[in-house]
Amino acid sequence: MVKPDGVQRGLVGDIVARFERRGLKIAAMKLLHVSNDLAKKHYEEHAAKPFYPGLVGFITSGPVVAMVIEGKDAVPVVRSMVGATNPAKSDPGTIRGDFALDTGRNIIHASDSPESAKREISLYFDKSEIVDYKRIDEQWLYE
Repeated sequence: MVKPDGVQRGLVGDIVARFERRGLKIAAMKLLHVSNDLAKKHYEEHAAKPFYPGLVGFITSGPVVAMVIEGKDAVPVVRSMVGATNPAKSDPGTIRGDFALDTGRNIIHASDSPESAKREISLYFDKSEIVDYKRIDEQWLYE
């Protein structure tokens, strides 16, 4: 998900292009305002933590772009492309390393496991919104 700061800064196209150039496939994508209830569900594992209100407040502060990204080992590949949660510790070349300066404004959210991805995808997309297709270059991406 491109967070409100990434959308407001006009980084959506650059971020999507990075995933596509890597060989990952966009199976679903939508621009939306996250409601307070949806934000609470999204961040429910952090509900008891002191930073939880800030997470909910920020994700609801402006439009986001939710995505389903597919490909071989998509979760760890996307996580490596996104970079560390703290942009100061993100390597150059990662999304956060190239575009972010502050943990609270770190541009993008990526699921941390296949289980989290499945849960988070179900919050934002109906199965009918996820498109199954083959990229024309898949024969050059995978053995």
